[in-house]
Amino acid sequence: MLFEQIARNKRHTVYVMAAFVLLVAVIGAAVGYVFFDSTVAGLVMALVVAVIYMAIMLGQSTDVVMGMNHARELHGEADDPELWHIVEDMALVAKVPMPRVFIIQDDSPNAFATGNNPEHAAVAVTTGIQARLNREEMEGVLGHELTHVRNYDIRLQTIALALTAAISLLVNWGMNAFWWGGGRRRRDNDRDGNGSAQALLMVLAIVVIILAPLAASLVQLALSRNREYLADAGSVELTRNPLGLINALQKIDDSQPMQAADPSSAALYISDPFKAKKSWAHLFDTHPPMADRIERLKKM
Repeated sequence: MLFEQIARNKRHTVYVMAAFVLLVAVIGAAVGYVFFDSTVAGLVMALVVAVIYMAIMLGQSTDVVMGMNHARELHGEADDPELWHIVEDMALVAKVPMPRVFIIQDDSPNAFATGNNPEHAAVAVTTGIQARLNREEMEGVLGHELTHVRNYDIRLQTIALALTAAISLLVNWGMNAFWWGGGRRRRDNDRDGNGSAQALLMVLAIVVIILAPLAASLVQLALSRNREYLADAGSVELTRNPLGLINALQKIDDSQPMQAADPSSAALYISDPFKAKKSWAHLFDTHPPMADRIERLKKM
């Protein structure tokens, strides 16, 4: 059951990431049609922007994310022996290098992992999770986070964040192009014939540009939710103890929202740090329903 779930989640992640790349291409084509009168030019522009954003994020993601969440780094086991040893033990079991370890001063129990790859990874836990969870439960949580590291989820989420930022930039360019010249150029072209077809294509391009940020957010959130299920399964694989993670998730769920979390990092946490009210059909949720995660763990 465990390995079947892991395989299923990996397939779903491929589908969602493919949808993300397709979305970037469609938006680039729409912006190119409005701005350059050329869908090919738009595709090239989208590719260049996406690559630049990904390079920036992959190079600086750890320090940027930890800074936004007010995390303090531990520089050795003397700073917090118990936490350091748990992370060290779980990294050994997961067969990944020892990550950098951070603590966030916040009474709400939570944790996350970030970085470019296992060699440049970092994990952060709140003071609240240290206070509320026992060692068995902490192993379940950190097994979850180190599964994110082992499976390169941290890189995947960084790429998704970069693509979302690139889409926002492309949308801004597209809208500015339309209001400051794109529409006028298209109206000039309409006089040469095929006015109805040109007008229809323009409307479709504008609709794509307007809805792009929403679509990008939905794809990013779907990717995050899918990887949480996989990391839960991976934690059980590492600890051989689903009960530890089950108890941890129940305690995390029964807590107050975080005060120190950065909204753009919400999808990285093991649970929604803001305890947001569940949205319609879960489309805008950053995480799967906790009850669903716990139910899956009970079946392992």
